[in-house]
Amino acid sequence: MAGSRGMAGAAILSARAALKAGAGLVTVACPAGIQKTIACALPEAMTFAACAGDTFTAAAAARVAAFARVKKMDVLLVGPGLGASAGARSFALKLLAALDLPAVVDADALNALAAGPRPLKLKTGSSIITPHPGEAARLLGKKIADRPAAAAALAALTGSTAVLKGPGTLVCGAGKLYKNISGGPELAKGGSGDVLAGLTAGFYAQNGLARGFTPETAAGSAALAVFLHGLCGSLAAKKYTERCVLAGELLDFLPAALGCL
Repeated sequence: MAGSRGMAGAAILSARAALKAGAGLVTVACPAGIQKTIACALPEAMTFAACAGDTFTAAAAARVAAFARVKKMDVLLVGPGLGASAGARSFALKLLAALDLPAVVDADALNALAAGPRPLKLKTGSSIITPHPGEAARLLGKKIADRPAAAAALAALTGSTAVLKGPGTLVCGAGKLYKNISGGPELAKGGSGDVLAGLTAGFYAQNGLARGFTPETAAGSAALAVFLHGLCGSLAAKKYTERCVLAGELLDFLPAALGCL
């Protein structure tokens, strides 16, 4: 569930990343106004018009939830490029409350959670949140002073695996805390987080189907996605320099990154 007017790229980047990670089938639920743009840019993904217009509405949540049930979706990715409209925020909250499915919650869906009613616990404890420091501060209601403590607090607050992005991205879940050592400044450009969200969802879909959707597989999938995302950045920077790497180029280096495991 991604995209809105001016931010169709977020949906495209995240869906492409999920496919590149190995997900067998990816459907992008999006507003009808950007459906053609997404379909033309990424013919490998299916699309589903969740509502008319260019942004998600609260009423679209029931339609998307019904679609996900009928199609027997395994994992949801909610948030990239949703936008900050009242309708989009209401859509994210209603959808997460309606579906008892593992979810990767990113970007604008996190801001919807932060602005919504408390407590913030997600419906399933095998979900993953992927905030950057600003989104994390909004969720916690305070500035981030201690990153490990903040990652643990985010996991406890939402009842999920928390990925606190930034230099040395932290993954906290299933009682463990991981610090990532790959990647660098080349990952700071817009769109990089959308790629990470898609990789996380793609790896989790496969890991969960093989081993069950649990806090352990959620944390493991998130840690793998974070490491490979960073390694893609490092490999891309060697070719293009840190300054010149684009988010859309990261996935070109995923085969080589996987080969390093």
